[in-house]
Amino acid sequence: MCHYCGCREIPLIKEFIAEHESVTDAAGGALRALDRGDQGLAAELVARMERELRAHWQGEEEGLFAVMGDDTEYAGYIDALVREHRELSAFLGRVDLARAEDVVQLREAVDELYRHISKEEDGLFPASLTALSGDEWDLSMAAWRTAHPDAPGDLGR
Repeated sequence: MCHYCGCREIPLIKEFIAEHESVTDAAGGALRALDRGDQGLAAELVARMERELRAHWQGEEEGLFAVMGDDTEYAGYIDALVREHRELSAFLGRVDLARAEDVVQLREAVDELYRHISKEEDGLFPASLTALSGDEWDLSMAAWRTAHPDAPGDLGR
């Protein structure tokens, strides 16, 4: 995990990273619950992942991704990230933890989620430092606020 460029000090990026940490905590908890045979807890944690990711993805896609995606240098990279969002969303919407195949797929999806997060935190987020103007940061933060209407805080305003 990169800590050199300073992007983690940007309030919006801090929020995205905190959301990543919350989702990966839920994912790890779900897998540990499955290992213990607690499908009920695992299902609750997968549902939490799905809820948190829905708001997280909305904030990313309608904000940071939208403004960075206007630049051809980043458009393909962002398109791939959005595809990964859609794939995981579709899976989480249909996963049945009573099916052994779905449990295997959940483990694979969690591994892919870690790789996906790395693409954002170690690639896109640092690039945003130099790619975005002040107005684009404002648009990105407004999109995050829209996706998180009940969130406390003001993203540094």
